[in-house]
Amino acid sequence: MKKYLFFFLISIVFGCNYFNASEKKTVVNSPYKNLQPEAKYVGMQTCKGCHQDIYNTFIETGMGKSWDLASPKKSSARFGNHEVVYDTLNDLYYHPYFKNDSLMIVEYRLNGKDTIHKRIEKVKFIVGSGQHTNSHIIESNGLLYQAPITYYTQLQKWSLAPGFSSGHNSRFTRIVGNECITCHNYFPETDFSAENYFEKVSNGIQCERCHGAGSIHVDEKQHGKLVDISKDIDYSIVNPKKLKRELQISLCQRCHLQGVTVLNEGKTFYDFKPAMNLSDVMHTFIPRYTDSVTNFIMASHADRMKMSKCFAKSEMTCITCHNPHVSVKFTPAETFNNACKKCHTTPSPSVKDSVFIGERAGVRSCSLSLAERKKENDNCSKCHMPMSGSIDIPNVKIHDHYIRKPEKLNALKVSSIRQFVRLACVSDANPDALTKAKAYLNYFEEYESGFPTLLDSANRFLKLVNDKSSNDFHFAMIRYLFLKENYQAIIDFDVANFNQETTKDAWTNYRVGEAFSKLNQHDKALLFLEKSIIQKPKEIDFLNKYAQCLFKNNKMNEAENVYQNVLKLNKNNLTALTDLGYLMTLKGKLNLAETYYLKAIALNPDYEQALMNLAALYNLQHQKPKAIELLKRVLKKNKNNTEAKLRLQQMESF
Repeated sequence: MKKYLFFFLISIVFGCNYFNASEKKTVVNSPYKNLQPEAKYVGMQTCKGCHQDIYNTFIETGMGKSWDLASPKKSSARFGNHEVVYDTLNDLYYHPYFKNDSLMIVEYRLNGKDTIHKRIEKVKFIVGSGQHTNSHIIESNGLLYQAPITYYTQLQKWSLAPGFSSGHNSRFTRIVGNECITCHNYFPETDFSAENYFEKVSNGIQCERCHGAGSIHVDEKQHGKLVDISKDIDYSIVNPKKLKRELQISLCQRCHLQGVTVLNEGKTFYDFKPAMNLSDVMHTFIPRYTDSVTNFIMASHADRMKMSKCFAKSEMTCITCHNPHVSVKFTPAETFNNACKKCHTTPSPSVKDSVFIGERAGVRSCSLSLAERKKENDNCSKCHMPMSGSIDIPNVKIHDHYIRKPEKLNALKVSSIRQFVRLACVSDANPDALTKAKAYLNYFEEYESGFPTLLDSANRFLKLVNDKSSNDFHFAMIRYLFLKENYQAIIDFDVANFNQETTKDAWTNYRVGEAFSKLNQHDKALLFLEKSIIQKPKEIDFLNKYAQCLFKNNKMNEAENVYQNVLKLNKNNLTALTDLGYLMTLKGKLNLAETYYLKAIALNPDYEQALMNLAALYNLQHQKPKAIELLKRVLKKNKNNTEAKLRLQQMESF
């Protein structure tokens, strides 16, 4: 996953201007009045006043139940002493349980029947309607992180969360950022001081995510300005059903098109509004593999639908089959069948009793006999949109929205070796070269850092960019060189192309600062890290990097202050605890140093830096047996740690 790195300068007081996405001032060229800056968000309870029936059904949908405080009522999971998840690769157990009304997750390790590690975290939010999953979010002073276990409702089982298996268990440190929350929930309040910092979080997706801000609509109705919507469009509010096809699709695929997202220059995940083209704000790329015809990402409904002949040869959209106000669980199969019958009405010439009564002639209906169809309850989607697993979410089956004939699906021959082919932009047929380059950079950094050829693709598109004087190109080049670990080239490029706009991009400032640091030019590194922290003063990983740079500039007291501020944000941060232990050792405060190391190890019994540092401390205190035990512990988990091997050999030889 993407690593978010950042920093806080203790000697400066920063003001926090909280951003509520509902108050974003974006001027949009549209006849819809509620896309203009003066429109305000009013909240779902206001909508409920006139639309009680819709409200009653909507709150039972996946969107309505997408996010809420963790409680017995919200959870769809089973609980009991036997509900335990075991991570075999990391030798860690997880057990969820309710303590009164608080949901807790205990992480532990056993040695025989003895518990040798135990950590308990409180779950703040449950994300997911429970139709497929319940995942779990923990919170520390407004910073959100995903917990390592998920409940999979279709199989009624607890297991590791998506992306946490196969040795990728990041435990309680995976951030929940703006991209995540703007699809899984309503708009939060944030000041952008960290990617995963939110001052206030709503409980579930609300009406105005799909209809736009409601204040103008409410005001007009209260003043008696009514519109006969059977004849005209009410432009005070967006009715997705009245949008042009491409705008309808843009609205749905904002969240039902997961992939590699590239924001346009100057845009945020909060800038897209109903009745806008998605490509005006962002571009979404889907990774194509040799087996992509049959295997797909779970939230790729829009992409799969667009691959279908039904989509290409009709004017269908998502709401042709789906009513967003009614849960799929409560929608009878006949509703979906009737959507098919609107087109597929002509009897098949080979089957006499294969007759549908519908609205459109000239398109064949099902070729199966009536008797054969009745065996499947005459369910079109069961055969033509079969339930299938996805490549990113385990233990879940969903309907594949690539509508096909069953015989074509069964006849597909897919390579047994899954290979990456390319990134395909689904939201725009012709994205520019810079957007393509950033897509490959995103994909490498977030998902496939083991494949450096992706960076070659990014470089190829960077060379094709026409305007190489833009800030956006500058930022992308710095990022490319950073991922290539070509630190001298970063400095050379930045000096040659320096622009004051660089100070507006925290990531670029960080990368330039880190490049200087890697080249042991720590005084210059500090200047760029100081720029970056002004923009994002709560990004914890960057805070730690900045403190390390302060230390290397012999500013130990300032470094200590920064680390203490990290712990105020998240008391469980391993880097800050371990680095503070080292600082205390240098200051001769050995008991305090030991306390910090032991806290870090209690949180993560395999954290090598803390184990190695504590071993050195014990050796300094002439507690050689304790030091040897810790070094052996490191080597038990990582036999390739050459430093631990050397230290152990030295200690055992004396």
